[in-house]
Amino acid sequence: KHQKHYLRFKKMAKKQIKITQIKSRIGYSKKAKATLDALGLRKMNKSVVLDLNDAINGMIKKIDYLVKVEEVKWN
Repeated sequence: KHQKHYLRFKKMAKKQIKITQIKSRIGYSKKAKATLDALGLRKMNKSVVLDLNDAINGMIKKIDYLVKVEEVKWN
């Protein structure tokens, strides 16, 4: 019983970020387009909320000129 409570708390403690595509993918490299697809961004001004980890952080750094990143705050 105690372990379940710990796992639930650990799961809730993950940091989440909101990523919004702010520029069109037209004219950018195939790698940049593939990175947008991997993040789940298909259209301009659309957003996704993802758990922050090293892989997501690396993808954001590669295409930081195409996206806006915000921290999601839960009350």
